[in-house]
Amino acid sequence: MQPSRDIERLIEIMEALRQPETGCPWDVVQTFETIKPYTIEEAYEVADAIERNDMDDLCEELGDLLLQVVFHARMAEERGDFDFGSVVEAVTRKMIRRHPHVFARSDADTPEAVKLQWDAIKQAEKRERKERRAKRGLPEDPLRGHLGSVQRSFPALVEALKLQERAAKVGFDWSEPAPILDKIEEEIGELREALRNDDPKAVADELGDLIFALVNIGRHVGADPEMALRGTNTKFRNRFSHIEDSLAANGENLEAATLERMEELWQAAKQIERSLGNATSAG
Repeated sequence: MQPSRDIERLIEIMEALRQPETGCPWDVVQTFETIKPYTIEEAYEVADAIERNDMDDLCEELGDLLLQVVFHARMAEERGDFDFGSVVEAVTRKMIRRHPHVFARSDADTPEAVKLQWDAIKQAEKRERKERRAKRGLPEDPLRGHLGSVQRSFPALVEALKLQERAAKVGFDWSEPAPILDKIEEEIGELREALRNDDPKAVADELGDLIFALVNIGRHVGADPEMALRGTNTKFRNRFSHIEDSLAANGENLEAATLERMEELWQAAKQIERSLGNATSAG
């Protein structure tokens, strides 16, 4: 078995890995549920490579993500549900159908018109999906309702953002950011009250409400909350690395350092960031 640029080789490799008698013992026992976490992880690793602008890693991570698609398709084929070719056919059909302004006749010649056209086509697809499920005797569509298209399997921040975007389409939304700031203050007050009452369940509930409101303000000002938080995570990593490196340079270590000493180095890291930011702006 040799590497290849042909997708068929990857499909053959997965088939070999899944052979009960001669395949890989680990791959053979996997299911959709056991593989699902890896699929999500690989998608995040693709996003990480993009954020780091590391094209070498991006190429590898895209391959890992493609492997997940092939893995799921192979398991479905073994059950007689569908195969990899069915996946490709379904997505090509969908993209052709959703882009009549490219592959057929359409008057959609602006991004706004394309978006309206896309939404109309998706609604038609939902109706057809519901009819298919009914003919096959499947349970009522789990994606029913206006919010049904928002998957519960999304990361919580992404789900919150998409729920808010869907609700906004029918006018259930704040008209401007200012009232959301008031809502955030209200949620902080309720969180303080829950903490005073030492009520863990109420604390968790109020914390969720506060985060949901923060996602909303991000949406209104055009700051994607997932990306904003990832940016802050990166800052935290960099500043903490500065603490660690500075301690090591002075013969100290994290375990023995006081909180005051670490805070001092944290502030120094922030100052370095500001200096670099000012230098970049001046340049």
